Order: sequence, then C-alpha cells, then structure tokens
Amino acid sequence: MTQPDLPGQGAPDAPSPASDTAAAEGGTPPGALQRDGDLPALDPDGQPRLTLFGLERRAVPAVYLVGWIASLTGVGAIAVSIMGSANPFARWLFVVGLVILAIGLLAAAGSQTIERSRRAASPFKGPSPVLAFAVVVVISLLALLLVLVPVSALGVDPGGQLGTAISLAVTTTVFLLVVRQLVVRTGALSWAEIGFSRPLGGALADLGRGALLAVPVLAVSLLLTSLLAGLLAPPTSPLPTATTAGALLLNLLSAAVLAPLGEEVFFRGYTTTAWARAVGARSAILRGALFFALAHIATLFSSDFGTGWASAATQFVGLLPAGLVLGWVFLARRSIWAPMGLHAAFNALQLLLLFAITARG
Repeated sequence: MTQPDLPGQGAPDAPSPASDTAAAEGGTPPGALQRDGDLPALDPDGQPRLTLFGLERRAVPAVYLVGWIASLTGVGAIAVSIMGSANPFARWLFVVGLVILAIGLLAAAGSQTIERSRRAASPFKGPSPVLAFAVVVVISLLALLLVLVPVSALGVDPGGQLGTAISLAVTTTVFLLVVRQLVVRTGALSWAEIGFSRPLGGALADLGRGALLAVPVLAVSLLLTSLLAGLLAPPTSPLPTATTAGALLLNLLSAAVLAPLGEEVFFRGYTTTAWARAVGARSAILRGALFFALAHIATLFSSDFGTGWASAATQFVGLLPAGLVLGWVFLARRSIWAPMGLHAAFNALQLLLLFAITARG
C-alpha cells in the first residue's frame, strides 16, 4: 500500500504554472527567491527595508550620501582641532568642523524625512528626535560662538547671569527654529499637534494646572538627589549662584521662561508626540524622560572624571521624576502649556530655595 507524500518528503512538489512561465521567460520563480534568501527584508507596508549604509532604493541617495560624508568629515575635523588645541589654527578648524557637521546632520534629517514620508507604514513622517537634537547641539554651538564672542568683548561675563541668559535665549531660539524647519514645515507635525491648540484662557488654565504639580515633583526629585548626593556627589548647577535680587531675576528669566519654552516644544511637543505615534504613550513617556535627563547632563564637564560622572549620575536620576510627569501631563492634556507651567514652576522653586539658603548663609 502506497502512502501519499507529505510536504517535504517523497517526490518534489510539482512546479506551478507561474513557475513554468517564469522559467520559460528566463526569470526566476518567486518561490525560488524565497528559498534562496534573495528577497530583501520588507517593511510592514511591503516596501524593501533600507540598510544603514546602502544607497539602493533610496528616494534621494545623493542627500543621504552627503549626510554621511559631511557628518564624518565634520566629526573628524572637530576631533583633530581638539587634539591639536595648542595650534593657533585649531579654533578655526573647530568652527569649520561644526559647519560641515551641521550640513551633514541637516542632510541626514532631510533624507530621513523624505524616506519616511514616502512609506505608508511610517507612524511618524519626520526626522528622529535624537538626530534633530544633534542638529540643535551643533547649531547652538555655532550660534553661541557668533554671539558670545562680541558680547564678551563688551565686558559681559559668559558665565555670569546675563551671559547665561543670553546663551539660553540663543539655545531656545535654535530649539524652536529646528522644530519649525524640520518638523512643522515638512508637514510631520503641525503647531496644533505639538500642543499650541488652546485659546488664551485654556492656555493660562493649563499653565496653572502644570504649576500645581511642581511641588510634589520637586519633593521627589530633591529626595532622590539628596540620597544620591551622599553616595555619589551633589549635582552641578547649570546656573551661576545668585546673591542679589537682580541676579535672581536673571536666573528666573533663564530657568523659568527661556528653558521651559524651548525644551518643552522640543522634548514634549515634538519628541513625545513622535514617539507616542511610533511606540505608544507609555513607552514615549519613558523614552522622553530618559532622553530629557540625558540631554541635560550631556553638557556637564569636569576636570575630574570621577567627580563629573558622579555628579552627572545624581542629576540624571533627580531629573527623571520631572521628565516622567512632564511627558504624562502633556499627553493627558494634549497641551504644551501644561508641561511648560510645570517646568517653569519646578525650576523657579529650586532657584528660590537656593537663594533663600544662600541669603541665610
């Protein structure tokens, strides 16, 4: 008695008419491509998945190539300028490297936006927030060099209260311009989707709601910071210590007005919205909080690596509660004003507490 052949056993499957036709026309049957592993990996929308270094199937391969070449060249020039800092031409090479790197990152962001906008399965059509943040950092450095050099020549201390306020005004402007150019003007998000959708009355109400959350959030942050400060090292303040009322007002302008405006538009309105579309609200809040904390410690420097690392770790953990609640209140209210109110009150309360302690001492 003869048993019927099972799939994968006995006689090979009979070729399908499609296979015969393809073979007769000199082509390769689809099944053969799958068995041989020749088919490219596909995105959820059925389009071939792009590789990191590949130019094939890219909508704008030239722009993508410029992004890679300029970025690597810029990083190389900056590295050489830092290693040869004693050379009088090193500072000019550093500036040139920043310019080239900015061109490369902008090209990479543009290429990524075009590719995502042409793929139906992409939940967010704009550039990666991490890539956009790199653009912000590089352009901010260039802008600060252009602004602070003449300001310093006029006698303003770049590390003082006025110099810090000027620096934050420049950085805030860059945050807003990057979001406008790379996200809003490309159609990835509208200003309303970023959170500017409330009338004046609603915006003021959301500012108040957010500010009310600052007290419990600050209490948790101070508790974590004090515990870690004893184990590691106290966090480093990004603002100069205020000993007069005028200095305090300048610090409040920097920390409670300028910083919340630029950072909330970027980290909540843009970043959290983009990640919520891609990975869901909970993951977006967690990612956003980690990204927010990392971005704040990325600019901390210390001559002592051990002390600098410990101080940065303390500040990172202390910022996590604020980052989590900022992301939650933004998605809960779908308004940029609520996290702005929380951010502004959180920073202002810290400055007022520090000023009171300093005045007593």
